[in-house]
Amino acid sequence: MKDQATPGDGPEATAPQRLSTREAAERLGVKPETVYAYVSRGQLSSRRAPGGRGSTFDAAEVDALARRTGRKAPSPATGDLVFRTGITLIEGDRYYFRGVDATELALRYDYEEVAEWLWTGELRPGVRFTAPAEALAAARRAVDALPAHSGSTDRLRVAVVAAATADPLRFDLSREAVLAAARSLVPTLVGALPLAADTPSAAEGTAGPSDAGGPGLARQLWSKLTPRLADEPSVAALDAALALLIDHDLAASTLAARVAASAHAHPYAVVSAGLGVLEGPLHGAASGLAHRMLTEVLERGSAAPVVADHLRTGRRVPGLGHRLYTSEDPRARALFALLDRVPESAGALAAARDVVTTMARHAPLHANVDLALAVLSVSCGMSAEAGETVFAVSRTAGWIAHALEEYGERPLRMRPSGEYGGPRPPQPLPAATGGPPR
Repeated sequence: MKDQATPGDGPEATAPQRLSTREAAERLGVKPETVYAYVSRGQLSSRRAPGGRGSTFDAAEVDALARRTGRKAPSPATGDLVFRTGITLIEGDRYYFRGVDATELALRYDYEEVAEWLWTGELRPGVRFTAPAEALAAARRAVDALPAHSGSTDRLRVAVVAAATADPLRFDLSREAVLAAARSLVPTLVGALPLAADTPSAAEGTAGPSDAGGPGLARQLWSKLTPRLADEPSVAALDAALALLIDHDLAASTLAARVAASAHAHPYAVVSAGLGVLEGPLHGAASGLAHRMLTEVLERGSAAPVVADHLRTGRRVPGLGHRLYTSEDPRARALFALLDRVPESAGALAAARDVVTTMARHAPLHANVDLALAVLSVSCGMSAEAGETVFAVSRTAGWIAHALEEYGERPLRMRPSGEYGGPRPPQPLPAATGGPPR
């Protein structure tokens, strides 16, 4: 644990509201044809509209079906389906975990404490997650067998699969079994990663017992990211980054994790699904691009030529802007404040601020968490992919939280309908090319 800081009275109030087919479809987030499919299955009742033109539906019944299916009308901003979740709220340029300011949680509590609270609603000061010996050994063997050039996300994906094979109870989706798997998987992922180059073997952290005296996950991860000796301000910044990144609503990787959980995949498979999406350059790998940009700014002594090169070649300047925030990403703001206490980060922080100031002449974009992660990785002697590693380890806890939520929903509810745009049948069989005819 870190340091402390009335409806009306008119006739419309009693008469049931009726919806047209189009209105019912909009509330359910489906096509009008699907509304009639619900009627044919007995999930909705309908009544002929006055004059016999179309059908009408009871609004309360439609809303109840929407709650059961987890579907809502498309979002006006994006057109995407919206799924109810009680984990993260993003509102007013701030974000909250279960209604609590997430940045305050990350500044006050360790990563494991925040994760445990997010999963269970119980705050356990000093909680430490333990990697089972058999799972850790299997994960290390699998990771060690990979080619030397393998990236950290490659290693994490392999470690998850290996850990799953070591857990014969992985198909048990009861809440306690999933929580037990989660508490062991996160430290197994960290423990399976090799030490950073030039790191003395004695510096390797081990997954200790679940007591306040054991090393926290951030300290265990530190030696996997950098050969530098750990100091308290830097480890505190890394720990806060882990806590800040646990969840961020239905990001692409989290949606993939929920789809897997909807099919009742076990928690290791859920995490594998999330890792598969995370590796994209527009998601978890974005901080690596920001790392390389900051390194170039430091080498050239100014952000102006670096930003100019990005704009000249049509490349997006990394680490700036976020579709969910109109001002600075609150995760970046919290992490920058902690990095201000790390003397070695002064140069990278100045470079990041130079990028923001320079880019402001072209577009009013603010720093996002990828830029803050890049400052952390550059100033602490980490590789460009370190931010992606931090992101993946941290978000594992969030994917588990979403899996726990999704396991309580109707299975396979995330089954959208494709809008076919290919040639209409019947089409002739394709002609064989090459080789003798059969």
